[in-house]
Amino acid sequence: MFIEERQAKILELLARDGKVLVKELAEIFSVTEDSIRKDLSALELDGKLKRTYGGAVSIEQKLQMTEANKRRISDVEAKRKIASAAFRLLRPNQLIYLDISTINIALAQMLEKSTARFRILTNMIDVLVMLARNHNIELFFAGGAINQSRDGFSDALNLEFISHFRPDISFIGTAGCHITKNSLSTHDTNDALHKARMIELSKFSCIVAESRKIEVEANYCFAPLAAADALITDAALKADLLDKAEKLGVNVIAAE
Repeated sequence: MFIEERQAKILELLARDGKVLVKELAEIFSVTEDSIRKDLSALELDGKLKRTYGGAVSIEQKLQMTEANKRRISDVEAKRKIASAAFRLLRPNQLIYLDISTINIALAQMLEKSTARFRILTNMIDVLVMLARNHNIELFFAGGAINQSRDGFSDALNLEFISHFRPDISFIGTAGCHITKNSLSTHDTNDALHKARMIELSKFSCIVAESRKIEVEANYCFAPLAAADALITDAALKADLLDKAEKLGVNVIAAE
């Protein structure tokens, strides 16, 4: 059977059942699980399904993921720049926390290709799916009640689990980073509690935010900017904002 035929059959099964599993598909088509994973990756790039841990789901039956998908495809170049700057901060064998942030998806893609050894703690499903098969990465992940619009876990059960860790470095996404008001903010209150807690517990915390989010406030303030150690953004800030960030004790990294 040609690859195109197999992928067409996978979509038929997906339309019928709403989800497919890698292991089952490998048995059905008598191919390796790695071949099935490549099929699912190709179909996801074509926008025909959504990969999950161990398989894939139908996009049509997961409309609640629309918000996460929209965030994923916006400001792609800015996110890539920020992720590259973040990756340069990493050292082998560190425990790294990646929270629910589309910038952290770009960072996970770089980690996936790396041959260095890292330990990763995350509550984001996309990061889990990317890194679960990299044997150089020790991955820590806990479930709970899924926040489907955020594509991750941000409930009390997950917070209790991740609170046992003390990451060497964490990368925290934000909907707004208002330097003048010393404010970090987001829209989801449960997600906000996770962000605030991991800033508190991490030995070094980095806020990752596109430049369009600078001097912006969302609905819920989860921490003062001064609580973080660094801010990574994709464009140079004006001198007055750099001076204000410096007075707050925050190192600004412009990933131009």
